[in-house]
Parts: sequence; C-alpha cells; structure tokens
Amino acid sequence: MSGPVKRSVTIAGHQTSISLEPVFWTALEAEAERRRLPLSALVGRIDALRITQPRPANLASAIRVWLFENAMR
Repeated sequence: MSGPVKRSVTIAGHQTSISLEPVFWTALEAEAERRRLPLSALVGRIDALRITQPRPANLASAIRVWLFENAMR
C-alpha cells in the first residue's frame, strides 16, 4: 500500500489538486476509459454531484465514495 499521490486536474476551467492513493487513481482512470471520458471530465461529473449534497465532502473523499459505490453496482 502506498500513500496519497497528488495530481492537478482541470475542472470547469480551473486547476485543482487532488490527493488519492494509487489504487484510487488506477480505478478512476479505468472508469474514465470505460466511459470514454477524459479523466478531468469524470472528475468534473463527480464534483458536480458532490456539490449538490447538503454537506459536501471534500473532492478526494467524494471520488473514493463514488468509486466504491460504482464498484458495488
């Protein structure tokens, strides 16, 4: 197991840094490829869902939860 890796992703025209463990980056890249989306587009979709919540989690947490929930389907 490895610690978080920070990457910059452009969402809605601005860059943001996201820290995720390598296993989550791999899963996120695979899901973006499966959906035929750029990684930044998938992250943007997850972010758009995140901010509709009454108490939004930070983006990295939202990505982890989204990946987990997606895997459980």
